[in-house]
Amino acid sequence: MPELLNRYWHKRDFTATPEPRGKVVKPGKALSFVIQKHAATRLHYDFRLELDGTLKSWAVPKGPSLDPNDERMAVHVEDHPLSYGSFEGVIPPGQYGAGTVIVWDHGTWEPIGDPSAGYRAGKLKFRLHGQKLDGAGALVRMHGHKDEKQEPWLLIKERDDAARPASEFSVVDELPDSVLSGVTWAAGVEKKGRVAATVDPGLRRGDKVGSGKADDSGKAPRSTAASKRAPASKTATASKRAAESKTAPTSTGATSAPRRRPRLTQRSSSNGASRSRTGASAIRTRR
Repeated sequence: MPELLNRYWHKRDFTATPEPRGKVVKPGKALSFVIQKHAATRLHYDFRLELDGTLKSWAVPKGPSLDPNDERMAVHVEDHPLSYGSFEGVIPPGQYGAGTVIVWDHGTWEPIGDPSAGYRAGKLKFRLHGQKLDGAGALVRMHGHKDEKQEPWLLIKERDDAARPASEFSVVDELPDSVLSGVTWAAGVEKKGRVAATVDPGLRRGDKVGSGKADDSGKAPRSTAASKRAPASKTATASKRAAESKTAPTSTGATSAPRRRPRLTQRSSSNGASRSRTGASAIRTRR
């Protein structure tokens, strides 16, 4: 059913964005899930479950919680291709969803009950097996919003051994990094055609985050070019100051080609004020 991805394809220019075009595929034995941290106009988390050959997707502004008392808003958005599950990179300005994307968590999921029926009914229960999230949860569509363009759902953690009070542990704050590249950032914004995020300074628009940018520790290193600029600028500043010092005026006002001192008119004065005024007049006359 290729039509499942029509909205996804229609929103994107694949000659400009590094996002995969993808296609609808036959479901495998294990169903995958992915949560992508997306620093667009506002930071949010894209929660995606593989079902019927695509990734069913919800945008979660505050991200997932391990606290069953937290009911996180999850806006239902267009299906994404399965190949999107490994996408990390920078979506250029002017493109849909412009900003930075990392894979915050991924793994497999088990449906509790019939997943297709639960999805259509607006009550999809699941059990996640990820690197950060584990255990049971549910996505529940809010009443009276069926068939809206962007249906509001709620992402809820079930009470099990993996549940933890929000007052004790915030999984999005304590574990902010990508599970693929180790890259992390706090936020990103789209302003006046520019994308800004606290990602590796060496990463350019259209680059993929997990393309050799991380070092052995799993953290994205500072840009080599950026790290070399600081000492170079100090050297340049020192050279400039040295050059200026050769031609700079001395404390008497003389340059490297000193002028002849003007002859000062000698006049007697008890405080020397008359001599100073006459000398200043003579300098102005000779200049």
